[in-house]
Amino acid sequence: MSGSFMARVGLVGFACGVILLYSLAVLPPLHWLMSATLIPFVAIRLVRPPPFRAVAVLLAGGIAGLAWAAMQADGRQQSVLPPALEGQTLDVSGYLCDVPSEGSFGSVRFGFCVTQWHLPEGGNTYPSDELPDQLRLAWYGDDVTNTPGHRLTLTVVLKRPHGAVNPTGFRYESWLYRKGFGATGTVRELSRADHLECLLRCRYHRWRGELVDATSDRLSDARHFPLITSLMMGYRGHMQPEHWDVLKATGTIHLVAISGLHLGLIAAGAGFLCRRLLLCLPERRVSPAALRMLVFLVVASASIGYAIVAGFSVPTRRALIMVIIAGWVLVGARQTGVFTGLLTALVLVLLGDSFSPLDQGFWLSFGAVTVLVMLFALRVGRVGWLAGLLLAQMAVFAGLWPILSSLGQSQPVIGLVANLFAIPWVSLVVMPLLALGAFTLVFLPAGDALVISVLDGVFGVLWQGLSWLANVDIVLTAPGPLQIVGFSLVVLMALVVPFGGYRKASACVVLLWIAVFVFRGNEMGQPNEAVAHPELWVWDVGQGLSVMLREQDQVLVYDTGPALEGIYSSVESVLIPNLSALGVRRIDTLVISHGDGDHAGGLPLLFDRFEVGRVITGETGRVAGKLPEGVNVEPCSGQVDVRMGELELAFWRSPGRVEGNDASCVLTVSSTVPSVEVVLPGDITRRVEEAFMARADTLGNDADHYRVVLAPHHGSKTSSSKSWVARMVPDLALFSAGYRHRFGHPHADVVERYRSVGSDIVNTATSGAIRLVLEPGGVLTTKARAGAPFWIRKPELP
Repeated sequence: MSGSFMARVGLVGFACGVILLYSLAVLPPLHWLMSATLIPFVAIRLVRPPPFRAVAVLLAGGIAGLAWAAMQADGRQQSVLPPALEGQTLDVSGYLCDVPSEGSFGSVRFGFCVTQWHLPEGGNTYPSDELPDQLRLAWYGDDVTNTPGHRLTLTVVLKRPHGAVNPTGFRYESWLYRKGFGATGTVRELSRADHLECLLRCRYHRWRGELVDATSDRLSDARHFPLITSLMMGYRGHMQPEHWDVLKATGTIHLVAISGLHLGLIAAGAGFLCRRLLLCLPERRVSPAALRMLVFLVVASASIGYAIVAGFSVPTRRALIMVIIAGWVLVGARQTGVFTGLLTALVLVLLGDSFSPLDQGFWLSFGAVTVLVMLFALRVGRVGWLAGLLLAQMAVFAGLWPILSSLGQSQPVIGLVANLFAIPWVSLVVMPLLALGAFTLVFLPAGDALVISVLDGVFGVLWQGLSWLANVDIVLTAPGPLQIVGFSLVVLMALVVPFGGYRKASACVVLLWIAVFVFRGNEMGQPNEAVAHPELWVWDVGQGLSVMLREQDQVLVYDTGPALEGIYSSVESVLIPNLSALGVRRIDTLVISHGDGDHAGGLPLLFDRFEVGRVITGETGRVAGKLPEGVNVEPCSGQVDVRMGELELAFWRSPGRVEGNDASCVLTVSSTVPSVEVVLPGDITRRVEEAFMARADTLGNDADHYRVVLAPHHGSKTSSSKSWVARMVPDLALFSAGYRHRFGHPHADVVERYRSVGSDIVNTATSGAIRLVLEPGGVLTTKARAGAPFWIRKPELP
C-alpha cells in the first residue's frame, strides 16, 4: 500500500477520533490519551503486513484526533464561571464580540469578550485562565440601545451555562458550549471604556459592527430589509419570527445562513470575471499555469473578503475552507481526486475548530457536498444545466433526509419544490444583484434608492414564492428511520447507476412509497406505541410545568409548560419532539391544572400536532379561551371512577369560588403493582392544601404506598406547608422550576422541609427531565442529565 493511501487512512482516523469524542458521557483524561497514542505508532513500526499496518495507522489517527479534540474541550470546560461567583454583582471590562440584536421583553442581547475581571475583595483567587473570556448577556431597561458603544465596562450578574435537558430537542447549554460562552447573565450598569486597548480581534468586531449599522441605516426603507442584510452581510438580527416560520416550513433556512452555497457563488462569479479579463490579454502574456494560479488567487481573495464581511463565523469559516480546497483542486488543476479534496477539507475544518461536530451545519454541509461529489463524480455521461440542477436537488433532498432525521429534524416534503425554485433564483439573480448593489453602496452613495428598488424586486419574488409554498398543506405520515434510509439509498442509486431498467424500477418503488404515505395521511388516528410498564415523565420546561403519564398505549398530559409568543414555547421545543420520539401520536387525556401561562402555553400548536381526546381543567372558562374553537372542556370537579389501564386516576378541585393557582386541578395517580401513589397538585396554596388533605378518601395509607409528590407551585414558600409535608411524607419530592430564576423556586425552606421527613429531592432545573418507571419491583428513577454528554452539567442537589 502506498504512502499516500496510508496518509488518507490516517486522516480518516483523525476525523473519526474528533467526531467520536462528542458521543462520550465523560471527557477522557488527557494523560491517558497521550499515553495511548504511543501504542499504535509502535505497532506501525513493528507490523509488516499492509492490512494490519493500515489498521494501526487508522487507530493512530483516531487516538490523535481524540486527543486533539479532548485537549480543546478540556480548555473550554476550564473557562467556565466558578459556582461561587454565580448570582454575585461583578464588574468586567472588554468589548462587544458580535453585533447586538433585539431580544425578548425589549432587551438587547450580545456577546461580550472579557479582557479584565474586576473581582471583589477575596475573589482574586481565581487564575485568569479559569474565568470565562466570553459572556452571553442581556441588557434590560429604559436606556437600552443597539449601539451601546464597543469597549465597555459592565456591572453584571452571571450564572453558569445552563439550559433545559430533555431526551430530544434543542439544548441551549450545548449551543452555549459550542459558541464558547462561559457564563450568561444580565447587565445592571454599562459605561463606555474607550481607554481600553483594542487589538486586532477587537478592531475587527468594531469595524464589522460599524459596517452593519451603516448598511442597516441605508437599507432600512427596504421592504425585505431583514433578508437583504442576512445575505449581504450575514447579519440575521433583523429577522422576525414570521421569516423563520416560512423558511423552516420550506426547508430553506440555509439560504440566509452564509454557507458553501453563498461563498461558492461569490467564488464562481469572481473566477468567471477574472478568467474572462485575463483571456482578453495577448496569448503569450499569461501562460495557462499562471492563468490558473491567478484565477485561484482571485477566487480565494473574493471568498475571504466575503467571509470577513459576513462575520467570519464558524459556519462561514467552514464553508471558506471547503470552497478554497475545491478551488485548489478544480481551478488549480491539481492531480488529486475529489474525495481526497473532500477529506482534506474535513480534516482542516476539524483542526481549525474541533467543536464543529456539535453543529448541525457541519453534518449537513459535508453531507450535501459528499452527495453531490458522489452524484457527479461517479455518474457516467454529461448532463445539461437544467438536468444537473434537478439531479442535484433530488440527490441532496434524499441524501440529507437520514442526516436530518438523526439530528431530530424533519425534512419538509415541500422543501424539494421550494429549493428547486429558490436556489436557481438566489444563484442566478439575487446574489449577482446583491454583489452589484453592495459595490454601488460603496462607490455611489447617491444610488441607495435604486439599490433598494432593485433588491426589493428580486427578494419580493423570492419571498412571495416561499410564502405561497409554506402554506401548501401536504400531509404525510412521518416515516421511520429504516424507511428514510431505504428511500435515500434507492433514490441515490437510481441517480448514479446508469442502467435504464434499474432507474425505472427505482422510480416505481419511490412512487409506490410516496403513494402509501400520501394515502395514509397524517399520524392522527394512528395508535401510540405501547409501554411495558407505566411511566411518568416530568419534562424540563424551565419555569413551568409539564408532565406525561403513559400506561400501555394510553397517554395523559398534565399541563403544557410556558409559552411566550415569538420567543419560546415548551410545546414546540420540548413536548412535540419528545412525544414524537417516544411514538406518541394521540393524547387521550389533556389535563390543564389552571389557566396560568406557565402551565397552559402553546395549546393551539399541541392540537395541530396531536389528536387530543378529553380536556379536563380547573378553570374551564379561562382555558377554553386558549383552545382551538369547538374543543369541549370538562371541569375537573366532575370526574369520578376514571381509570387508565391498571392505573386509577382521582381528580379534585377546591370547592367554591376560587381562581388562579387555587383553582388548580389536583390529580392523584394510584398503582396497585407496584404500590405507588403520585400526587400532581398544580399551583395550589397552603389554604387549598388543607382542604385537599381533609378529604380522607383522597390519599392512601402512608405505609402502603411509595408516594411521589410534585411540590405545589414549583416549591414556592406560599405552598408545601409543614402540615402538608407531614401528612404527605413523600418518598420522592419533585420540583419543576427554572434554574436560578428570579422567582427563587424552590425556596430553601421548602426543600429543607421535605428533606426533614426523609424525602429524596429531584429538581428539573438541576437534573433535567425526570422519568419514573413503575416496575413490579419498585420505582425506577432516571435523570436526563445523568446520561447527557460530557459538556452538559451532571445532576446536582437542589
